[in-house]
Formats: sequence, structure tokens, C-alpha cells
Amino acid sequence: MKKLGFGLMRLPLNDPDDVKNINKEEARRMVDAFLAAGYTYFDTAYPYHRGASEKLFGELVADRYPRESYFLTSKMPVWLINAPEDYDFIFNKQLDRTHAGYFDNYFLHAMGKSRMESVAETGGFEWIKRKKEEGLIKHIGFSYHDKAEILDRFLTEHPEFEVVQLQLNYADWDSETVEAHKCYGVCVKHGKPVVVMEPVKGGSLARVPESVLSLMKEENPEASAASWAFRFAASLPDVCMILSGMSNMEQLEENIALFDDIEPLNEKEQAVIKKSVKILNDSVAVKCTSCRYCTEGCPQNIAIPDYFSLYNSMKLYGYVPSMSTMFTNLIAEHGKPSDCIECGQCEAACPQHLSIIENLVKVKEAFETE
Repeated sequence: MKKLGFGLMRLPLNDPDDVKNINKEEARRMVDAFLAAGYTYFDTAYPYHRGASEKLFGELVADRYPRESYFLTSKMPVWLINAPEDYDFIFNKQLDRTHAGYFDNYFLHAMGKSRMESVAETGGFEWIKRKKEEGLIKHIGFSYHDKAEILDRFLTEHPEFEVVQLQLNYADWDSETVEAHKCYGVCVKHGKPVVVMEPVKGGSLARVPESVLSLMKEENPEASAASWAFRFAASLPDVCMILSGMSNMEQLEENIALFDDIEPLNEKEQAVIKKSVKILNDSVAVKCTSCRYCTEGCPQNIAIPDYFSLYNSMKLYGYVPSMSTMFTNLIAEHGKPSDCIECGQCEAACPQHLSIIENLVKVKEAFETE
């Protein structure tokens, strides 16, 4: 299977303020071009375009193409589950929307420590195995947003899961919050193939600063900034699929041209990526080094460096929906930024002499407001 997957979460719109109002004619042209080029992997989910994504897939793909001509992934929104019977209710609605008959891949959506616990409590792990036994799911997996240590423990306890979807790109590779490198390593350790989401970090790595773009153009004048991000992901041997949330025909055609003959980054290009990441990191809003001296005596157990890492990512690249999931994971285990009592012990311990209290207020305003 060719490694480019069509992510159906950023489809073309007739009205930019109405995510359900999809431009069906443009989407039809894109779907047809994608399949005509020999690509088959589609990725959707229950909440994408507020439910319109799965329905559109049914109309444009399942109703118009043989079942064996495409590979469909969808996901269970585990945060909506309050009782065991909710799984079947949502799953049956997805089957009805997509007209696919079964799912080739089916994932538990946006998993992390707290959601793993809630899925266990509501019988979700037994449920998804049962659906596979019934033939309604061919391969089970989950998309993941949390620490590598938790992922390792989960895969050890649940070896039945066959594939993991990770947020993976060169900007997040060594991130203290995303831990993309470490999470990828855990999947390799457990022999689980990786589906990559956010390879271009919500489009932000297609809009890199001029200083970074100049480095890339000096090495490869014809390559777009986005192509560097895709090739970084494609350089990893245990990556089986790379998703792109394509919004117009131009993006789709550019991606097809790239993936038809995609090559891993060579040694010189990997060096350019390292320099680019350093430039990006030097531009951060809060120059925290994640030494964690500030957290050792915090009476509110606030994960200060993790919040700053998330805030820096938002300021540098713009808001990406997965950031809300990461913030939710943090507050499930730690105090919120708004829990700060301004005792000042963190600032006394900080070797960088950062204004931690002031910056926590900025994080609170960014992530604790509606």
C-alpha cells in the first residue's frame, strides 16, 4: 500500500465558518484523483466535520467504488462513552454513515492515561476485541497523545492492539510534551507499525520562518517546506502510513507527486532538519530548558515545564486540536496553571530566572478558556 493516507478532517468548505458545509464537488474530485493515482487509505473519525466527514465518505467513496478498492480507518470517541452500551450505539451509527460494511482499521480515539482507565471501566477493550471477532473490524488500534512510559505499559498489558497512530513530525521529535521520538521507540520495541498523524503539524511546518526555509532551499531549491516534513516521517522504517489532511486539489496533487517517488532524508538533509529545529526552538516564547527544578517543591503539583512546552508550541506553530488533548492529559495528573498560589518557590529554584508565575497566567489564558 502506498504510504500517503487521505485524512478526512480538513476537507474543502463552502463556508469557512461552517465545518459541516463541505464542498462536495471539490471533495469528489479529490477523492477520485486520489484513488486514480493508486492510493487507497482513508482516515476519518466520528467527530470530524461534526459528523459530516464519515457521511461524505459513504457518499463519495463507499457508494461509488468497490469495497476492495479502498482501506478505511475510523475511530471511537471514547470521551463520549458513559456506559458500555454507548460503544455499540456510536459504532452502528458510524457503519450507517460510512456505508462501508466494516472497518479495515478501527481505533480508540485520542488515548492517554485517563482515557485508558475510563475505557477499562466501561468494558471498551473487551468490546473492540469482540467487534474484531465479529468481522466488523479487521485490525484494532488506537491514536495516542501521552507519555512514552504510559504507552509502553499499555502495550505490554494489551498486546492485542495491532497498530498505533502517533503525532510525529520533526518539530515534535524531541518535544518534552509530545515525546514523539520516545513513543515511536516504544512502538518499535513492541513490534507495532505506526500511522503518522500531523506530519506537517497542522500545516505549520509548511509555513516555516524565512530563516528555516532558506536553509532548506539552499540544500534543495525545488523542495517545498511541507515535503521536508513528509520525508522526515517517511524516513522512519516502522512507519506504515502517513496521513495528510488535504483541503484542496493543489495540496493533493503536490502530495501525490511527492509520494509517488518519496525518498528518505539523506545525511545532509537530516543535518538541515536539526539546524531548523534549533532555529525554531530558539524562537520560543518561554525559554524553559525543562530542568524541572521548579516542580520539585511545588505545593500544587503543577507540571510547569510541560505546560510551557505546550504553550511554546502553540505560539510558534499555531493552535492544533491535539494540543487540547495534551492539556487534558496534563491536568488529569497535575495541578492546572490556574492552581498556582504564587508562593514563588519555583522562581527561586529556576536557573534560567524565568518569570514563571507570570508565564503560567499566559498558559492559563491560552488553554483554560473556552
